[in-house]
Amino acid sequence: MTGKEKIVSRIKESGLVAVIRADNSEQAAKITDACIEGGVAAIEITFTVPGAHKVIEDLARKYTSGEIIIGAGTVLDPETARIAILSGAQYVVSPCLNIDTVKLCNRYQVACMPGAMTIKEVVECMEAGADIVKIFPGELFGPKIIKSIKGPIPQAQLMPTGGVNVDNVAEWIKAGAVAVGAGSSLTAGAKKGDYASITTLAKQFIEKIKEARM
Repeated sequence: MTGKEKIVSRIKESGLVAVIRADNSEQAAKITDACIEGGVAAIEITFTVPGAHKVIEDLARKYTSGEIIIGAGTVLDPETARIAILSGAQYVVSPCLNIDTVKLCNRYQVACMPGAMTIKEVVECMEAGADIVKIFPGELFGPKIIKSIKGPIPQAQLMPTGGVNVDNVAEWIKAGAVAVGAGSSLTAGAKKGDYASITTLAKQFIEKIKEARM
């Protein structure tokens, strides 16, 4: 199994990616610690965060023993993808398909997860070489979009982001999602400095994902 395959396998095994929009590296590290304690396999630092590459760099330097997989989110182009990878990102997530970004990730054997919302877009992502297709924004259709896509394309590896919370995560998994991305529904407590709530919610997410897979 290649390094890239191991990353994808761990994300699918845990089933949960924490999408982090932190104000700085210190806050990102606190959220990450809370996520690790809750059993989250992967975090995604979005490039909407000022200095996101520096946050990724700092986290990659801190978590060197593989306790968490660090990824970059909201990557719109290959230039940003390369910066993210050089900063230590182990996977790259985009809100939509940019073929040059997928090509770059495949060139350096880094897992790539472009976004899609229609069956046509999902197929285009798969043809471009995506490892997992991010279904985004998930709240527009809810879990039934996964089932609808998996009907004609059962081989699609889908990860919804947006609209995923503790109450509906089981529905997403049962509909056929290989993993889910959770942002504010998981990390909102950070704004008030309540990092314990992130750990609690992460444990609930993981538990519900396990139950849904049984």
